[in-house]
Amino acid sequence: MSKRIRKAVFPVAGLGTRFLPATKAVPKEMMTVVDRPALQYVVDEAKAAGIEHFIFVTGRGKEVIENHFDLAFELEATLAARNKTAALEELRAERPAAGTTSFTRQQEPLGLGHAVWCARDIVGDEPFAVLLPDMLMKHTTPCLKSMVDAYQVSGGNIVSLEECDPAQTSSYGIVALGKTLAPDVHEVTDMVEKPKPADAPSNFFISGRYILQPRIFELLGNQEKGAGGEIQLTDSMLRLAKEQPFSGVRFRGTTFDTGTKLGFLKANIAYGSERTDIDPNIVNELKSVLG
Repeated sequence: MSKRIRKAVFPVAGLGTRFLPATKAVPKEMMTVVDRPALQYVVDEAKAAGIEHFIFVTGRGKEVIENHFDLAFELEATLAARNKTAALEELRAERPAAGTTSFTRQQEPLGLGHAVWCARDIVGDEPFAVLLPDMLMKHTTPCLKSMVDAYQVSGGNIVSLEECDPAQTSSYGIVALGKTLAPDVHEVTDMVEKPKPADAPSNFFISGRYILQPRIFELLGNQEKGAGGEIQLTDSMLRLAKEQPFSGVRFRGTTFDTGTKLGFLKANIAYGSERTDIDPNIVNELKSVLG
């Protein structure tokens, strides 16, 4: 039987240059979507999938992420003294249990593959998930939960998949699909980075969630630099696919790329429009702003 997916890696060392000057002092992952850091939504997705150990690959200036997932004694004591029960309970519910978070640094900006490799000793010899913190994936069934369910049946390595406009394949990592293994679960027979539309094997792209076997660490450890002078995770995944099976789970929800200004604004509108605790008529309020 395949080992259970217990650990997840969150690469959070990026500089967030697209959001300067806001990210000069505040990590981009901590910018709020409504009233919660974007990263919290991604961690909650991992929790819903049964993840027990949360591994953050950070960089300089990211200490606030560690603080966010720690006990804030003074704050909680003040809330308790002022009988702010609801806020106190929310903070306590979101705080990971002691010993379930780990933080390691990626000292140089050498790409996603290098960031994942930096977590090798914490992950150890077991399969693990990778969640890109910029990608907020909204659906009644969390994306990673669907992937873990598929993994329990098929094992191997799994990626999340979404469809793009066939004319836009050159913007994505595109996969070739084989046989259907279950509803919305397909064999992945090849991966091509940003192919021209005429050369693309499909219009399905990898969308920011992975379940990988620990063999990937050995491959990343001797992976040559690829596009942008960085160690690319996809390059090592292609090598791994020659040894182990890959499958893809189609995500049918909505993905917001909060690493872009438009995606960040859309995420705030989408999540905010559901928050009747802010205003019972919040949708009408948003419409009034948009004219």
